[in-house]
Amino acid sequence: MTIATPLRTLSANEAACVTGVPLRQVHRIIDTGVLGSAAGRREGSRIVHCDGLVCLKLVHETTAIFTLDGRRRLVRHLLGRPEAESACVHDVSVDVREMKEEVRRGLCRLERAREAIAVDDAVLSGTPCVKGTRIPAHDIAEMLANGDKIEAILDAWPGLTFAQLDAAACYARAYPRRGRPRNSPAWRSRVPVASGEVTLNAPPGPR
Repeated sequence: MTIATPLRTLSANEAACVTGVPLRQVHRIIDTGVLGSAAGRREGSRIVHCDGLVCLKLVHETTAIFTLDGRRRLVRHLLGRPEAESACVHDVSVDVREMKEEVRRGLCRLERAREAIAVDDAVLSGTPCVKGTRIPAHDIAEMLANGDKIEAILDAWPGLTFAQLDAAACYARAYPRRGRPRNSPAWRSRVPVASGEVTLNAPPGPR
């Protein structure tokens, strides 16, 4: 069984999940080199160091304001002053406090998802499942993406909690299903949207 360890370096999918930056933009930003040493490639895959996540979000959110060189200067300023509440270039200052908080929440959510989802070769041949169950995380995420009501999913699997549904949705975005897409079951006629776009709202009342 895999055991979640603290993330120091994130894949492009993990970085997109944590920061909310669209995956395609994560790839483009890394490829420009604007993040400097905070991003790069490892074994052919794009990566972002944990310290560069706020910079990634900063670059994405200031695309319409600064040139590439201006954004590169913002990144250098912020990487050199990790405790700073703003990034500066020339006479312009960008407040990064909210970005830092959003990244912190994203990292916490991903860590919770990694702890809540287990990969065990003895369970469904290593399919990621909600820990302690044989319920695949990606199946839950696809149901949510297809518009299934949270209450209906919880009724179908009474042992699950809202927190586990949220963990499955987060995990599926950070770690997409590998291999060729499965054939859609006969009962599914709607075209699913990307699981990464799912935002869960807690159902009313305690459960």
